[in-house]
Amino acid sequence: MLKIGNRATIEDWEITEQFIRASGPGGQNVNKVSSAVELRFEAERSPNLPGPVKARLKRLAGRRWTKEGALILQVDETRSQSRNREIARDRLAELIGKAFEKPKKRIPTRPTLGAKKRRLKAKKVHGEKKALRGKVDPE
Repeated sequence: MLKIGNRATIEDWEITEQFIRASGPGGQNVNKVSSAVELRFEAERSPNLPGPVKARLKRLAGRRWTKEGALILQVDETRSQSRNREIARDRLAELIGKAFEKPKKRIPTRPTLGAKKRRLKAKKVHGEKKALRGKVDPE
């Protein structure tokens, strides 16, 4: 069971972990030991997450979200299988925690009267400057 603050808990049946061989340097250790972890969280079917949280989680996950509604995290940072597993679970908890935070609603603002006047004055000055760059009459 994975706790996400005081907001939710993720049951063990919702998370599947598969250990795979890591990529990159490491010599024989990489070739022999399956130390990388691929964590799969069935987010779409999770009864512990409300609908809006699932939608925000999908947006935050990006390419890690599958068509079936699962979130896949791959970690191969360390040589230790258990440490990679901890890192993957921490990242999942952090991602779900971010999804629980409601984004602030944007309040549309309007420019002040002074700002409008300053903008128009600057445009007028710029236009006059460009008008003076024309051809000079020989007369």
